[in-house]
Amino acid sequence: MARVTKPRILVVEDEQAISEPLVESLAREGFEARIASTVAEAEQAFDEREPDLVLLDVMLPDGDGRDLCRDLRRRSDVPIVMLTARGEEVDRVVGLELGADDYVVKPFSVRELAARIRAILRRGRGSSTHEVVEIGAIRLDAASRTVTKQEQPVEMAAREFDLLNLLMSRAGEVVRREEIMDLVWDEHWFGSTKTLDVHVSWLRKKLEDDPAEPRYITTSRGVGFRFAAPEDVSPEA
Repeated sequence: MARVTKPRILVVEDEQAISEPLVESLAREGFEARIASTVAEAEQAFDEREPDLVLLDVMLPDGDGRDLCRDLRRRSDVPIVMLTARGEEVDRVVGLELGADDYVVKPFSVRELAARIRAILRRGRGSSTHEVVEIGAIRLDAASRTVTKQEQPVEMAAREFDLLNLLMSRAGEVVRREEIMDLVWDEHWFGSTKTLDVHVSWLRKKLEDDPAEPRYITTSRGVGFRFAAPEDVSPEA
């Protein structure tokens, strides 16, 4: 049966007016989010089930989020994004020096935050090791960086795997060319975007029964590419 394991996000934020809408928005973006409103709750939630990423507020009712950041970094390499109303450079530097991966100042755009989370998870230090995506006959395991079709291994170059990982993690959604280039290549990439078309062609040759009539990876002309949603294809397809 086709299934998608969603990246798990621990939202450490005591203001319900922020945390609850944020969790709902993250769910729409394809994440599984859990709220902890205090340092103690965050530590308990983390110990119960380590998340793929932590969104951490600086000011908490029972302590300082920066102290929690330091504690989490001592025992885990989980990516941490600091959420705070403080925008001064010194505060950003302190958060990053404590081991945070990014620093987002309130108010922020949830779509921008989701894009930054995806970028961190893609280049993260084992942060997506729990992610397994199965759609139709294709199975991708992010931890072992392996792909199978009908249970048979499919060899992938590193960039091919990264591209497929992005598309399958956003299954059913058209991912814009510009975002793919930023996340899979580099935000400072200045080469031709035709390399993206070449890599998509290679993936189709490896995954599609008929690359000329693709069922898994389709093109949205002038926009980007879409990997089929689980309901679009049968496990035998």
